Amino acid sequence: MIKKIYFIACDSIKIKEVKNIIRKTQIKNLNIGYKFGLGFFYSKKGRDFVSKIDKSKIVFLDLKLNDIPNTCISAVKALKDFKNINYLTVHISGGYEMLKAVKKTAKKINKNIKVIGVTVLTSFTDKSFKKIGHTKKIKSIVIKQSKLAKAAGLDGVVCSPLEAKLIKNICKNMEIITPGIRLSGDKSQDQKRIMTPNEAFKNGATSIVMGRSIIKGNIKNNLRRLINSIK
Repeated sequence: MIKKIYFIACDSIKIKEVKNIIRKTQIKNLNIGYKFGLGFFYSKKGRDFVSKIDKSKIVFLDLKLNDIPNTCISAVKALKDFKNINYLTVHISGGYEMLKAVKKTAKKINKNIKVIGVTVLTSFTDKSFKKIGHTKKIKSIVIKQSKLAKAAGLDGVVCSPLEAKLIKNICKNMEIITPGIRLSGDKSQDQKRIMTPNEAFKNGATSIVMGRSIIKGNIKNNLRRLINSIK
């Protein structure tokens, strides 16, 4: 059985702020991991910071690779100095050949990396999805993408908690990581397809990603709210 991970999104471009997030979320009550996205990774000294994080911590590098296979292979090879990465994301929309190439290359540089396919971003609604040319509903695309991720041998998928229930039977023995998680009463902001932690796990998530509900305001108080909400 996959152990639940509560990923904290280190959404900042400042080293000092990220260090503060990590320091204040060191608790024994939950299995905590840390997600680093493009903002921090591209920031001055951000890449170096992530590469040196202690291996005792769960590191989720959320780069969402999406390009032709050869370019993605080069991007993964450029991460060969990262021996502490547990998770690396790639857009499923890049296609089967690219997904296979990323998985194969990632395992060569670090056998412990889990390659996770990103489905439809949580900022989309069916209406906004249609505006970029899609004629099918989000849920239909996520189901199709999840089948492709499985066929390509990926270790898991990222989807909104709303779709987790739809794909949990497709993604048996795979991880289902859901962003778009908010504590009850918190604003959704730019994420549209959201749920609370309990709702997400009930729907089939194996792990969740929480950003603003934890890192904005008093982090310690926010963690207490999280712990109380999942009792």
